[in-house]
Amino acid sequence: MGENSTEARPRLLVLDGHSMAFRAFYALPAENFATDTGQHTNAVYGFTSMLLTMIRQQAPTHVAVAFDLSGPTFRSAEYGEYKAGRSETPAEFAGQIELTVKVMEALGIPTLTKEDFEADDIVATLSAQAEAQGWDVCVVSGDRDAFQLISERTQVLYPKKGVSDIPPMTAADVEAKYGVRPEQYPELAALVGESADNLPGVPGVGPGFAAKWLQKYGDLDGVLAHADEITGKKGEALRAHLDDVRRNRRLNALVRDLDLDVSLDAMELTMPEREVVEELFDALQFQRIRERVFEVFAERLGSAAPAAPVVEAPAPVLAATADDVHAFVSAHAGTLLGLHVEIDGPDLLPKRKVPVPGTFGTPVGLALAAEDAALYVDLTDADADPSLVAALGDLLAEDGAAKAVHDLKRTLKAIAVPTGPTALPAASALHGVVDDVALSAYLIQPDRRDTDLATLSQAHLQEPLEAPESAAAAGEQGAFDLDGAQEEAERTARAARAARSAWVVRRLSQAFTPQVLERGAQRLLQEMEIPLARLLARMELAGIAVDGDALSALLADFTDRAEAAKESAWASVAEETGGMKVNLGSPKQLQEVLFEHLDMPKTRKTKTGWSTDVDSLQDLLEQTQHPFLENLMAHRDATKLRQTVEGLRETVAPDGRIHTTYSQTVAATGRLSSLHPNLQNIPVRTEAGRRIREAFVAAPVDGEPAELLSADYSQIEMRIMAHLSEDVGLIEAFNSGEDLHSFVGSQVFGVDPDDVTSEQRSKVKAMSYGLAYGLSSFGLSKQLKISVDEARGLMKGYFDRFGGVRDYLRNVVAQARRDGFTSTIEGRRRYLPDLTSDNRQLRDMAERAALNAPIQGSAADIIKRAMLDVQAGLVEQGLRSRLLLQVHDELILEVPASELDAATALLQERMGRAADLSVPLDVHVGHGGTWHAAAH
Repeated sequence: MGENSTEARPRLLVLDGHSMAFRAFYALPAENFATDTGQHTNAVYGFTSMLLTMIRQQAPTHVAVAFDLSGPTFRSAEYGEYKAGRSETPAEFAGQIELTVKVMEALGIPTLTKEDFEADDIVATLSAQAEAQGWDVCVVSGDRDAFQLISERTQVLYPKKGVSDIPPMTAADVEAKYGVRPEQYPELAALVGESADNLPGVPGVGPGFAAKWLQKYGDLDGVLAHADEITGKKGEALRAHLDDVRRNRRLNALVRDLDLDVSLDAMELTMPEREVVEELFDALQFQRIRERVFEVFAERLGSAAPAAPVVEAPAPVLAATADDVHAFVSAHAGTLLGLHVEIDGPDLLPKRKVPVPGTFGTPVGLALAAEDAALYVDLTDADADPSLVAALGDLLAEDGAAKAVHDLKRTLKAIAVPTGPTALPAASALHGVVDDVALSAYLIQPDRRDTDLATLSQAHLQEPLEAPESAAAAGEQGAFDLDGAQEEAERTARAARAARSAWVVRRLSQAFTPQVLERGAQRLLQEMEIPLARLLARMELAGIAVDGDALSALLADFTDRAEAAKESAWASVAEETGGMKVNLGSPKQLQEVLFEHLDMPKTRKTKTGWSTDVDSLQDLLEQTQHPFLENLMAHRDATKLRQTVEGLRETVAPDGRIHTTYSQTVAATGRLSSLHPNLQNIPVRTEAGRRIREAFVAAPVDGEPAELLSADYSQIEMRIMAHLSEDVGLIEAFNSGEDLHSFVGSQVFGVDPDDVTSEQRSKVKAMSYGLAYGLSSFGLSKQLKISVDEARGLMKGYFDRFGGVRDYLRNVVAQARRDGFTSTIEGRRRYLPDLTSDNRQLRDMAERAALNAPIQGSAADIIKRAMLDVQAGLVEQGLRSRLLLQVHDELILEVPASELDAATALLQERMGRAADLSVPLDVHVGHGGTWHAAAH
C-alpha cells in the first residue's frame, strides 16, 4: 500500500450504489449530460464525481460498491407490497446503473450484487466483515436503514442535498434527531413505518412518540410486551397493528452475514489503467473528470503510484543572431522539426472565461526542436538583431523545412498579428507544416475531445508536458530583481518550457504518423484538415461585421418581452395565488403554483417534486392551454434569446466584428464547432432567429460597398443517405427533381404526391432525417408526439417502400462491428470498440453512433471540401471576396458589389462539385446586406 501501509488499520469505503446513483441523477440535470447518441449520463457522472470526493475526503485503503438486482428479494417474497407504489423510474435513468458499474470496473473498484438481497444487505455484511478484522468502515448511503450500522468503527455518510453535501451521521446525531441510539433506529422505523419501502406503521404515531415508548420500555420487544398498558388512541392503534410492527422490524433488519463473492482484500484501492479509463470516458464523453480520476488516485496512493521518469528535453540554444538560426537549420536539414510558438494571452473575460473580443494572443517566443537539440528565439527582446527576425521569417516560410506543430490555427493567428519589438513581419507565412499533432490525435481517436498538448503528452508519451525542474525554476525566484537576475531566469525558464513543448510536439508526431497511416487518414490530414486549419485561421481573423445598434435594440426588446411575459404570468394566476409574484425560474415555486394552486395534472415525479422541465411544461400546456403556462414558456424563450444576444454583444471586438473560434476536434463525426460565440446556435426557422441574423451585416471591402453571399446545401444528409444506401426510390426522387418529402409521403401513405398532407409530410420528414441520426421508434414517437405503435408502423411503411435504406442501416452496423469502425465517403473513420461490448448500454450507444457517423461525417467532409475549393477559387480568380463563416451546411462570404456575379458562380460550381454522388448536390445561393437577407 505504499505510504498507506504505515497506517494503524485499513479503512473500507463502501457505497450503496443504487441509492447514491439516484441521488446523483436528481442532483444533475439530465439534459446537460448526454452523449451525442442520446444516452443520458448525469447519474454516472454525478456518482463518479461523488466517489472521487469520498476517496479524497475519507482516504480509504479499500473501496467497494453494492448494487440492487432487478428481481424479487426475500422481503418482497414475505410482503408483496414491499416498495410497491414507487414512482416509475425516469426514462433518462435507463442504462445508467449498468454504465456506472462499467466505470467502477475501469477504476478497478469491485461491484457486488446478491440474488434475493438488496444493496444495503451487502453493505451491512461488508461492514461486519471489516469490523471483525479490526478495520474502520465508512458507509455512504441515501437509505436511513444504514443508521443501524453506526458503531465505534463504522460511520455512515448520509446525503442531505444531492451528492455534494454528505456529512457523517454519528451516534450522537442519530440520538439528537430521532431520540434513539443507532441500533434502535430500525425499531423506531418499525413503529413509525417507512414510506419509501411502503411499510405502513402505527397510524398517528410519529418519531417523537415512538422514541418515548422505546426509552420507557427499553426496546421494541419491551414496547410490544407492554402494549396493553399504553393508553389512549395511540395505544389502541398500536394494539391493532402489532403484526405490522413485527413485520416491519423483520424487513428493515439488515442482513450482516451474506456469503459474498469478493473478499475484502480484493477491494484494495489500486491505480486504474489510464488507457481503459480514457477509452470508456471517450464513449461517455466525459472530459473534465478524467484527469481528476488520476489526480485523486495518485494523491491517495502516494508512492504506490510513482510517476513515470520524465525524459529530459535538450537545452535550447538562445538565438542571438541570424547565424544561430542558419546554423541550427543546417545542422538538422532533412529532419522533422518540432515548432512551438509561446503565446501571451489572449486575456479572458472574467465572467465567462472566454477570450476578450478580437484578441488572438501575441507571440513572445518561438522554439524549434530536433531529436537532440533545440533553438529558442525571444520575440520580446527590444535589442535583438533585425536580421535574426528576418532569418526566422525565412525559416517559417521555407517549404522544404518539415515542421510539426500543435494547433496550427492558433499558431497562424498569433504570427499574423505583428506586435512587440521583435515581431515577425506582417507578411510572415508558415509553410512546410507536415503535421498538426492535435489534428492527428483527433483523426486517430475522434471520440477523444481533449487534444490539449499537455493531455496528449500525458496520454501518449506518459510524461507531463512541463518538466518538474523547469516548473520549480520558474517559481524559485525572489520578489526583487535589482540586477536583472530574475528577468534573465524567467527568460531562461520560458525558453526551456517552449523548447520542451516543441520537442514533445516532434515526439508526438513521430508516434502518431504510423497510426495515421495505419488508419488510412493521411490524405484527410494533409489534404483536408491541415489546409482547413489555415483557412479557418483566415476566417477567424476576418470575423463578421455586426450592427451594434441592432443588437442593442434586440437586447432591449427581448428583455421587455421577458418582463411582459412575467407580468402576464403573474396576472393570470393572481386570483388563485393571492397575488404571489412567483419566481418563474424557481422549480419549487412553479410546483406550488401548478400543482397546488392550479391543481394541474401531475407530471413526471422527481426527488424534489413534480417535474417542471421544458418537456413537462410543454405537455401541460398542450393539455390545459392555461395562460400561465403560455406566458411561462414565452418568458423562458425570451430569456434564452436575451442571453444569446448578450453573448453576441460581449464578443463584439473593437473593430466592430465578431470573431468566432472554430474547433476541428470537438465533434467525433468531423463537423466543425463554433465557440465564443457559438454562431451555430442561433435559431434558424424562427422570427427571433431572423432578427438576430439581421444584425450581422456586410462591411465595405477596400472602400467598396459589399454584400453578404450565403450558400447552403439542400437536404444534404438525405442525398448522402440515397447515395450510400443505393435505394432506387430515393435516387429517383432526387434525380427527378421531385419534392423529396412529398415523394416519400406518397410512397409511405399510398397516395398521390399532390395529396400528401402537410401533417403527413412533416411526419416523413422527421422520420427521414431521424433515420440518418439513428432514431428509434421510441424516439420518433416522442419527437412527433404519437404512440410508439404508430411510430413503428410509420417506420415499417417507410422500410417497405425503401428497402435499400433498411438494408443499408442494418449492414452499416454489421460492417462496423466486423471492422471496428465506420467510414465516410472521404474515408474518415470513427472507431467504435463498444460495438462488441458485453455492456448493453455501451453497445447501444456504439450502434447509434455507427448509424449516424457515416452520414453526418460525410456531410462534414463535403462542406469542408467545398470550403477549401471555394477558397482556392477566390485565389485563382484574384477576387477580394472572402469567406467569413461556416454554419452547419452554409457558407457566408463578404463580397464587393463588383464581384457578386463571379462569386455567386464560383460558389455554385465549387460547392456543387464537392462530392461525386449518385444524386446531384443542390446548392442554394442568396445575397443581401444582412445575413438574413442573404439566406433567402
